[in-house]
Amino acid sequence: MSTVENSPVPTERPAEADPRFALMDHAMGYLFPAALRAAAALGVADHLGTGPRPVAELAEEVGADPLNLYRTLRLLATRGIFAEDGTGRFALTAAAELLRTDVAGSFRSAILMLTDRTFWLTAGELEEAVRTGTSPFERLFGMPFFDHFARDADTAAVFHVGMAAMSDPENPVIARACDLPPEAVVVDVGGGHGGLLLSVLRDNPASHGVLFEQPHVLREHRLAELGADDRWTLATGDFFTEAPPGDVYLIKRILHDWDDERCVRILRNCREAVYDQGRVLVVDAVITQGNAPDPGKVIDLLMMSSLTGRERTRAEFEALFDQAGWRLTRVIPTGTRLSIVEGVPAT
Repeated sequence: MSTVENSPVPTERPAEADPRFALMDHAMGYLFPAALRAAAALGVADHLGTGPRPVAELAEEVGADPLNLYRTLRLLATRGIFAEDGTGRFALTAAAELLRTDVAGSFRSAILMLTDRTFWLTAGELEEAVRTGTSPFERLFGMPFFDHFARDADTAAVFHVGMAAMSDPENPVIARACDLPPEAVVVDVGGGHGGLLLSVLRDNPASHGVLFEQPHVLREHRLAELGADDRWTLATGDFFTEAPPGDVYLIKRILHDWDDERCVRILRNCREAVYDQGRVLVVDAVITQGNAPDPGKVIDLLMMSSLTGRERTRAEFEALFDQAGWRLTRVIPTGTRLSIVEGVPAT
């Protein structure tokens, strides 16, 4: 009679070192932001503000299937967004707290913007962008990115409110890193609702600000929060054809939206309008060389799939500046994921 011996249970799992398992995890990585969006859209965090709750109660309050909500929160808890206790109740963590709508610094609208279908669907067609060198956005939505936002008020609101939430923590830090001359006229080119300009004007009480944007964006501007209406002006126009006169041009997260030709056009318009001894401050990610993780390299693929632009290295910014009549003088770290690329008029 033959016998079968039970093999001892291994204490290690050497198969997990196989790179195929890591590749599988990477391939399924999109499910985590999908779960994060679901929790944010349902408003789960708002219902946990008073303490841990059973998932059945949460599901009833947010209008969700209890089992599927549990499975979603269980995944999020593996990365520190929500926490499950031993009785099946879920609680807020520091990260989940920022998904509430009633807390200072809420990041919920930023999450909803970054996972909106305008980005989500185009990211799923990244192969097309890699093959053709063009964004799939227009094929999917019938028009270019910013045309779609201009015509769809609901989508535009998601974008601009989300961008404001994403920018609010970094704007005061970036403003402190801006080296402004006394009594400067500061033009925020494509500055959205004016969050960065607001921080700059608060830090520089002798300066005057000009928020240069499209009319539908300016309707929601925030400069009135400054409490001094004589310190700012609203200006409408197309930054591809003109720029208001000023001493300092702030261009935050604008150039990465566009190809080199249109970036040069924006920069040249600022160069033609700048006062003597003026400067340009481009606030964008500056890509580092090498294989180290870099958040800018992630955002770069967002630009690839949805727009015509890209994140750039210092050398690539320098080439843009040269073509537009500026001379790059320095790159200033800000302590955020963005740097300030400073230029002065070329002689």
